[in-house]
Amino acid sequence: MKKRRVPVLILILLLLFAIPVSAAEGDQRELPRFVDDADLLTDEEEAALLEKLDEISERQSCDVVIVTIDSLEGKTSVEYADDFYDYNGYGVGDEYDGLLLLVSMKDRDWAISTSGFGITAFTDAGLNYISEKFLPLLSDGKYSKAFTKFADLCDDFITEAKTGEPYNENHLPKEPVGVFWIIVDLVVGLGIGYVIAFRKRQKLISVRRKVEAEDYTVPGSFVLDVNTDTFVRRFVTSKSVASTESKSNSGSTTGGSTTHTSSSGRTHGGASGKF
Repeated sequence: MKKRRVPVLILILLLLFAIPVSAAEGDQRELPRFVDDADLLTDEEEAALLEKLDEISERQSCDVVIVTIDSLEGKTSVEYADDFYDYNGYGVGDEYDGLLLLVSMKDRDWAISTSGFGITAFTDAGLNYISEKFLPLLSDGKYSKAFTKFADLCDDFITEAKTGEPYNENHLPKEPVGVFWIIVDLVVGLGIGYVIAFRKRQKLISVRRKVEAEDYTVPGSFVLDVNTDTFVRRFVTSKSVASTESKSNSGSTTGGSTTHTSSSGRTHGGASGKF
């Protein structure tokens, strides 16, 4: 009996349909979410950071990328960050949701490029808040801690934007108060209160309690000759309820994201500076 041979075309079709949908769609990234061209981290630190960035990006469906380089090669930090993000396939979904932190060692420049949902989640005020938290570590050469801090803050900001209101000028994370400062405030408050009470008590040492009301008056010091009431004028204050409601429902126009167009034609937000 002759064996039947399956046509090559049918085999190819079977293989194509056997590929999972996620694999067929593919991950458009050409590089990992952490690129350390400036060689700032050890192999162990790099592996741990990459794992964190991948976990956050996949869980949030929003790429969080960190790139270190030696030189900007004639570009501005913003241009380099935008182009690196666009031309290396970063971003999730049709809007290329995500953000990228670029660190240039020779120029001591940094830049953050946001895209898609990243523009919504990371407003100008929010990026300023984030930079104030990780830049001191970056300036001190604590690169692993700086990048980890940046990644954790990005995770918090994306979560806040998805579940509530994006952090902006009027809505930023509340700083936790340390136990030490609570104790200091209590001690200082009690000390000030004791001093004030002590001084007032010293002034009242010579005072003696009087029983009768007449003991507090000087005889003949008050004489009432005429007692009349005169109506002078009337004041009426009114307030428009409608105008108050209109003002409260108008919403805030501050704390948004400033955007620009990159060389690829995409829209980006972001921030930049020196460290």
